[in-house]
Amino acid sequence: MNIKRIGTVAAIAIVGAVALSSCASNEGGAGDNASGSSSSGTDYSKLSGTLTGSGSSAQQTAQATWTAGFQNVASGVTVNYSPDGSGAGRKNFISGAADFAGSDAALSDDELSGSFAKCAADSKAIDIPVYISPIAIAYKVDGVKDLTLDAKTIAGIFSGKITKWNDSEIKDLNKDASLPDANITVVHRSDDSGTTENFSEYLDANAKDVWGKEPSQTFPYQVGDAAAKTSGVASSMASASNAITYIDDSGAGSLDKAKLMVGDKATTISAEGAATVVADSETVSGRADNDLAIDINRTDTADNAWPLVLVSYAIACQEYKDSATGELVKGYLDYVVSKDAQDAAAKEAKSAALSSDLSEKAAKAVASIK
Repeated sequence: MNIKRIGTVAAIAIVGAVALSSCASNEGGAGDNASGSSSSGTDYSKLSGTLTGSGSSAQQTAQATWTAGFQNVASGVTVNYSPDGSGAGRKNFISGAADFAGSDAALSDDELSGSFAKCAADSKAIDIPVYISPIAIAYKVDGVKDLTLDAKTIAGIFSGKITKWNDSEIKDLNKDASLPDANITVVHRSDDSGTTENFSEYLDANAKDVWGKEPSQTFPYQVGDAAAKTSGVASSMASASNAITYIDDSGAGSLDKAKLMVGDKATTISAEGAATVVADSETVSGRADNDLAIDINRTDTADNAWPLVLVSYAIACQEYKDSATGELVKGYLDYVVSKDAQDAAAKEAKSAALSSDLSEKAAKAVASIK
């Protein structure tokens, strides 16, 4: 299998490590993977062909992990995933340039009302959750290693209303911190981004008066520095000083991460906290039976909840014009939502594996693909 455009040396290293680990497991003859069959009965070893995926850069590490693992059970399949960003991925899928999309935002009603080039004439696309991850508020501030922010303060910073690190609103939340009298450098996404949409949904739900913008995949303010994709934001932060950004936790690297005020508690970012919020959320009403778009509970205040979370989807046709493509997409996504694949991605990307309930629903949705 070819793994193309994974994007970073670190991600390529992950691919190699996962592949070696999987090979070692297979040599030991462990479980279904050794026989090339899934727990759902799919015989991966009989699949052959090439799949093209495009989209979420937040999924980048997870996709590298999944494709490396899939190699060991479906050696006849090549999966090429390009982390172009969620917006670009959906556009590529809609136009037929990709067989499936990865997206940190589910398809909109407008997108669903249109046609999909790869889907059968009477078929639409469906959203299948494959990746749950907390979004970090990551920062580099001289002399500050412990920072707490709330939604109101985050909205003020990213809208350009709060411009200094020693602003009184930040100081009130961090009385023991040595906050410098320095300008805040905001780093945000330049491309249409599902991460941006999730970030703006959180601020709209928790600090609407300060944020003042409707949720969008496009960052709405002309402040700070803009960078494309998760990797671009991470690169910009690496060379910046006194800077702050929002970024999928898998891309935060060695950056410091702020605690988030959830209710009256300063909460540390965690995959478990992200999973708690998703478990407390409902699916979007009015969707097709196999569409599992999730209406995230952005105001969840359960213990250790992290409501600044993204649910990232695999977007596929319910029925493909080309049944062979449908068979490949179905096989790959069947692997992606499996417990082994979810646990492997959670380890490498610091994401949360799908809960047993959501995994069962996702597997059922995948099984419906034709």
